[in-house]
Amino acid sequence: TFIDVGSNFATYAIQEDNLLAQLVQNGRRVVFMGDDTWEGLFPKKFFRSYFFPSFNVKDLHTVDDGILQHLYPTVDSGEWDVLIAHFLGVDHCGHKHGPDHPEMAKKLTQMNEMLRSLVDHLGNDTLLLVAGDHGMTETGDHGGDSEKEVNAALFVYSRTPLFGSGPPEEPETIPQVNLVPTVALLLGVPIPYSNIGEVMAELFSGDGDAVSAALQQLSVYHINAKQVDRFLHSYSLVAQDLPAEQLQRLQELFSGAVEEHTQLLAQVQGATLVPLELESRLGSLISHFQRYLREARAVCTQSWARFHSLRMVGGCVLIAASCLLCYVASELAASSDSFYRSCLLYPLLWGLMGAILLGLAHVFTQEGLDLLLGGRLTVPESPKQQLLGFSSYRREIWYLLCLVAMLLLCVRLSGFFHQCREEIPQCRPSLFLSPLASLRSTRAKNLFYLLCVALLVGLVYAVRSWLRHYGNLNSSDPLVLFVRWGFPLVALCITCYWAVASSADDSLGKLQELVQVAVVAFPWAVYGLTSMGLLLLLCNPMTVFAKDTRESAGSIVTPYLGVPGSEVDFLHVIPQIYKRMQESQKSRLERGSSRATVAAYGLGSVYSAALVIALTLLGFLLMLLHSERLSFAFLLLFLEAFVLLHIHSCARGLAGDAEPFSVPWYAVISWLLAASQFFYSTGHQPIFPAIHWNAAFVGFHLDHSTNLLPAVLVGANTFASHILFAVGCPLLLLWPFVCEMPNSQRKKPKKESREELQEVQEHMMEMRLRESPEKFSTALLQLGLKYLFVLGTQLLACVCAAMILRRHLMVWKVFAPKFLFESLGFVVSSICLLLGISLVMRVDCAVSAWFSQLRLR
Repeated sequence: TFIDVGSNFATYAIQEDNLLAQLVQNGRRVVFMGDDTWEGLFPKKFFRSYFFPSFNVKDLHTVDDGILQHLYPTVDSGEWDVLIAHFLGVDHCGHKHGPDHPEMAKKLTQMNEMLRSLVDHLGNDTLLLVAGDHGMTETGDHGGDSEKEVNAALFVYSRTPLFGSGPPEEPETIPQVNLVPTVALLLGVPIPYSNIGEVMAELFSGDGDAVSAALQQLSVYHINAKQVDRFLHSYSLVAQDLPAEQLQRLQELFSGAVEEHTQLLAQVQGATLVPLELESRLGSLISHFQRYLREARAVCTQSWARFHSLRMVGGCVLIAASCLLCYVASELAASSDSFYRSCLLYPLLWGLMGAILLGLAHVFTQEGLDLLLGGRLTVPESPKQQLLGFSSYRREIWYLLCLVAMLLLCVRLSGFFHQCREEIPQCRPSLFLSPLASLRSTRAKNLFYLLCVALLVGLVYAVRSWLRHYGNLNSSDPLVLFVRWGFPLVALCITCYWAVASSADDSLGKLQELVQVAVVAFPWAVYGLTSMGLLLLLCNPMTVFAKDTRESAGSIVTPYLGVPGSEVDFLHVIPQIYKRMQESQKSRLERGSSRATVAAYGLGSVYSAALVIALTLLGFLLMLLHSERLSFAFLLLFLEAFVLLHIHSCARGLAGDAEPFSVPWYAVISWLLAASQFFYSTGHQPIFPAIHWNAAFVGFHLDHSTNLLPAVLVGANTFASHILFAVGCPLLLLWPFVCEMPNSQRKKPKKESREELQEVQEHMMEMRLRESPEKFSTALLQLGLKYLFVLGTQLLACVCAAMILRRHLMVWKVFAPKFLFESLGFVVSSICLLLGISLVMRVDCAVSAWFSQLRLR
């Protein structure tokens, strides 16, 4: 099962009692040669070892040839008590060629010759065990629970006779766990504590008469049963998964067998000739111990390794049905304008969907949305656009190709931040994953620190430039002021934290105490500032500055001191006079039409601006929870997201899509693939040792009063990319409106004045979404359903893989952890998707209130 979260995640070493540990503790010399997986499982347990790389299944000979090079000299040397040789050629040949390929015949012939030669080197006091850890299917695979996969041969050989009678006609089926107590007792070491196997009595027959063999077998069965009883007793004190009534029955079986064993030994002890009735009692008592051991193993197996196939299939069907429901609902939302209203009228549908999706698929809905969107701009519907020739779009196509090239570059660069897995021995961990404090070179530490600071400053500058470009930094609202001054302050706190954290080990004396305080204070400053920014964003998400044009009409020429006497002076004054004449003419036209106008800065990007601010604040927080040099990865994350949005917008423009309120599937899938990509590119892997536990102590000392806060910090660190891409998912709907050109919105009507057309073109962008409130709401709903569908499909694939490969050797190391991480990622993404859509709806409510106040002026 899964390793306990509180244990050491930095190793895969087996911590519980095992046969190799008992052999080493009792002074036995264990020599190993073969698969290097044993090095991680049993570190420092071997008297001598010869490890060879084993994960390349296409390599049929490296491991086997390496073993054969050392096997016979080691056997002849006699400097060993237990020798383990793990060959892999047959296994790899099955994966590469299958069991019926001529290469398999060559491998089996090689193994046969090896055994033939090995037998000639064995001494009379040596026992040879040849066993396979699994079988294989007709295609050479394994990991399932079919008969061919779970059955393997066991060959036992010794020059000294072991069996008191001839072999049975039908070979006996022996569980693999029976090897542990058998080998332990043969070598004279204690049986490992948690063993539930049964000794192979045939190997304890000896060379005496039947009674002596029976007494020897009874002795080993008694030792075996006492060990299992001790384990069951201690296990039942700390766990409740074993049925109490079955434990009671096992205890009665064991007590009865022990009592009879004591009585029988008292009668046999000292007797030169054992009566026939005692011989029959010996056989009956051995059967009694066998029944106890087999029932104990059955109880434990049923409790520990229960795979309910029907329930697993039902779970897969349920997830598949949920994905299908999301897909059908998204298609209905795209085809029917009334779908959004129907969903509001039937909230039971949403409750059912939430239950099916484990309570995770929530979509924010707002009743009476059409009342809140009353003050909207009205623009005649634009005619359907037709795809023009290649020459007309040559510039756009080249721009799109440049974006694709930049996307490929981002994907390639993101590979430098990957964490290594044990299954890839040639992998070298990225130097960006370790903190700056781990660098020994002061020059390298300072260089990386300056680069990290430059990247952070560049991110702040890019976000503020984007907001300023679209007019979202012109007002004096608290949120805008926070973006102006709070963003640099947050960046300053992060850089200060990086500085003190990277030099904490180098400081001395009182400076050490000051650094320890700063290491806690600066993260808390970041927590507080980001929380303040998110609170301001929630309270008033508007970043719009409104100005009455009648006020601007009364403006005067920019003051100029002195009399214009040079050409330069006239170049300054004349444009100002011309601008004043234009404003006066426009003011007269507006007064003549009795129409009051308002210049609104940032209204065309009001939705996107709120999301960009939220993503920036979350990015600050998540960068704080990672090591300093992973800020490079976060820069790539934001850059790739920006490129994806522009590719989506450019592709929509080139295709001339007549339905701007629908986000295509390719955009949603690419957005989610980017989220999965940066899960790995921020130094994570779906395995427990790759979890960044240091994130739990950013801003804290080495202890917590509760487990909730460190769990949130570690979860935010692990699923940083899921959080950012899920919150930013509505940008897929909004970005094409922000990036579209004014001339693409509508054609110029013949009877409409130039000034009115210019006003409409300047103020549309995201305000086009308010032309059809139902379509806007339906588009958000459809986008959320599409996102959940792709998320659910990823989860379904992991669930099916874990179910199908539940008997695989790597199920608890690869497939089950992947399923667990994917499930948690689904939870985090679903919640953050709900928050992102909720933020857009909150902005929409604020825009409606803003228009209402505008009408009251």
